[in-house]
Amino acid sequence: MEIKNCKRCGKMYSYITGIPICDQCKQKDEDDFQKVKKYIYENRGASMKEISDDCEVSVEKITRFLRDGRLEIKEGSNIILECENCGQPIKSGKYCPECSKKLERELTRAGNTAANNTSRENDDKDSKPKGGGMRYLKS
Repeated sequence: MEIKNCKRCGKMYSYITGIPICDQCKQKDEDDFQKVKKYIYENRGASMKEISDDCEVSVEKITRFLRDGRLEIKEGSNIILECENCGQPIKSGKYCPECSKKLERELTRAGNTAANNTSRENDDKDSKPKGGGMRYLKS
């Protein structure tokens, strides 16, 4: 168990979960999330500024909830979220479906290339003479 300082409030906490904030800050985030989620459900046409002002939650935090996929923009909403790659409007997350598929294909291709390179390196190692490359000649 590791002791770290919370990235938000600076308090020391037991770092176990891989999340760089303390339990109190995580609970505050969850409370804010529930407040925003309920507000959006009850006020479907609200703008980001209205949600932020009425819920007392920053626009940045609301955007993070959307980017993390915890919230989704419904049809008819005044909130606009854009794909981080191409700028198309999206309902949730960081990328539109097309850019997500493209990124997935590129990552798969990169993974396959890396695996092939590792395989070739291992083949090269197996084909080298053993014993430091020295040969013993019969006299």
